Amino acid sequence: MKCPYCNEDDTKVIDSRPADDNCSIRRRRQCERCGKRFTTYEKLETMPLMVIKKDNSRETYDRSKIESGVIRSCHKRPVSTQQINAMIDEIENKIFNMEEKEVATSVIGELVMENLKDLDEVAYVRFASVYREFKDVNTFMEELGKLLKK
Repeated sequence: MKCPYCNEDDTKVIDSRPADDNCSIRRRRQCERCGKRFTTYEKLETMPLMVIKKDNSRETYDRSKIESGVIRSCHKRPVSTQQINAMIDEIENKIFNMEEKEVATSVIGELVMENLKDLDEVAYVRFASVYREFKDVNTFMEELGKLLKK
């Protein structure tokens, strides 16, 4: 870390502790050349996850969008809020473990459907009907057929 007073490259850390927000580290440093002290803050650098929509526009990832879709799909179903939150946490872990800066909505949608299928089949069909934009009864029946085969 360069000294802000004399631009010396060699500074030493005198004291280190968590900052008030508990999301960064506060460090007191002293310059080896001029002896002046100064404070620095070290914070984890995070890039927001961007979601690529069907029309190729991009927006920042928003957990509440997944929540609202899943909650609508699970309406009047025997699925608890804890189960929904656990499922969304699992989906988020998969998304963030991809270590990509951008992820397509199709990837997120498939993850949601994969997890909903295990959670509640009716909720899965509800979500799939909206997500896959079923055009007619035949498309709907094809999806039900896939579900019944498993």
